[in-house]
Amino acid sequence: MQCHYCDRSADLTVEKGGLKVGVCEEHFQERLDDISDSETLEQLRDQLEIDRS
Repeated sequence: MQCHYCDRSADLTVEKGGLKVGVCEEHFQERLDDISDSETLEQLRDQLEIDRS
């Protein structure tokens, strides 16, 4: 699968509701940086039920 943002191969793919999206590591890190400064990351943690040790 190809990255959603560029022509590189996707390192991470996510599927929800039949829609599959892939991103390369660089674009994944950029998106993670974008959401880390917002409430979006906390909402994502709640959705995925992620607990930090």
